[in-house]
Amino acid sequence: MSASAEVKEHHSTRPRPQDVDRHVGAKLRERRLMLGMTQQQMAELIGVTYQQAHKYEKGINRVAGGRLYTIAQALGVEVSYFYEGLGAEAGAFEPTSKQRLLLELTRSFTHIADRRQQEALCSLARALANFDSHPESEQEAPSCGSTSPSTSADSE
Repeated sequence: MSASAEVKEHHSTRPRPQDVDRHVGAKLRERRLMLGMTQQQMAELIGVTYQQAHKYEKGINRVAGGRLYTIAQALGVEVSYFYEGLGAEAGAFEPTSKQRLLLELTRSFTHIADRRQQEALCSLARALANFDSHPESEQEAPSCGSTSPSTSADSE
């Protein structure tokens, strides 16, 4: 076996640096999509241009350690999140149907301009999820329209 074949064989068992960059970029994109953010919104949040954020996601530009820490904080994850699944079988992130619905709901919710309508939607979601069966949740949720925890049954 030639020396170049040995080197190729050795490298095939561990990820190449550019593979790691692409993996980190894919995890960055995955998290951004989970949060319902555009590349522009994420770029502003982490203090880079849209083009730089795009290059990070594609793995074209390597993310420096300090920048990755800043990105992790901005996106609400640990730095280790970006390395999860590294070395696992290759495959793009494919959200579940529940994740797709949640993403659609989040995007739609952020486009509702009226705060009262947002609160009404939250109240509806709480009611549908049966959170109203817990009396303490009524006290913590002023958007439900109740200013007092008492009910009509209490006043009888």
